[in-house]
Amino acid sequence: MAKGRDREIGFTFSFPVKQTSIDSGILIKWTKGFAVSGTAGRDVVACLNEAMERQGLRMRVSALVNDTVGTLAGARYWDDDVMVAVILGTGTNACYVQRVDRIPKFGGPKSHSGNTIINTEWGAFADGLPLSEFDKAVDAASINPGEQIFEKTISGMYIGEIVRRVLVKMAEAGDLFDERAPEKLSTPFILGTPDVCSMQQDTSSNLEVVGSILRNVAGVSSNSDARKIIVEVCEIIAKRGGRLAGAGIVGILEKMEKDSEGLIFGKRTVVAMDGGLYEHYPQYRRHLQDAVTELLGADVSKNIVIEHSKDGSGIGAALLAAANSKYDHDS
Repeated sequence: MAKGRDREIGFTFSFPVKQTSIDSGILIKWTKGFAVSGTAGRDVVACLNEAMERQGLRMRVSALVNDTVGTLAGARYWDDDVMVAVILGTGTNACYVQRVDRIPKFGGPKSHSGNTIINTEWGAFADGLPLSEFDKAVDAASINPGEQIFEKTISGMYIGEIVRRVLVKMAEAGDLFDERAPEKLSTPFILGTPDVCSMQQDTSSNLEVVGSILRNVAGVSSNSDARKIIVEVCEIIAKRGGRLAGAGIVGILEKMEKDSEGLIFGKRTVVAMDGGLYEHYPQYRRHLQDAVTELLGADVSKNIVIEHSKDGSGIGAALLAAANSKYDHDS
């Protein structure tokens, strides 16, 4: 860094904002269980810049980037065929490349390419989404009831909680465990999605890993038959989540195909994926891919490449920060 210069950073911010420029944005609301009082309606970049200044750090944000946009930018830097980016982690979101002339209410400056990036905030989708009694209970107990419904059915923060609520009802209705209503298992979010994933990876003859997790995490003892049932419950919830996520991707691709008048499905199109849920949950990943293949058909889906872009959002944010630097660079 040259003497007298502030370091420039890309700020990956995975919450809904009204972005007023590349380096400013007003927080609309918190999601994924976060709630920081007094911040909604404020410029998140100004908040971070002020905090860094208070700490004596010579740094400034030169690009505010949603994590999906960062993932798309990072992946597209290496591959021009990347057209969609999806985050599947604690929360979820998606963005895609859109022709500006297909956006009736677009009021911003037109880009040289004729394209822009649409941040869908698809975690907030709800219309027509079939919900179980367990989904409704999770939503009602959340800090934002009635909001982020799609996120609450497919993302890493909630899959474990949905499974837990199913198991509690099964325990109360029958003899799944020795106790009708195990006290520890009745604690919200005691069972995490990583626990659900680990139980599905158990290939031992007596499902010892499942038994260990139930005992150590949920405080219940179980026999072999109960463990098999629990693994099946995990599979059902993971399958639903993965297939819903896959359906969301297909919806985006079909809109892009319509807007481009047939230029998407006939060529290689890459969907860049990031997030711990997608990276670490193989069954979820497989169900997502299966749904895309099933909904698009074999001929079209062979051109759709769904690939993991590890840490893509951070890399993309750094690239966009460099592109918006206020300094001249030698290279």
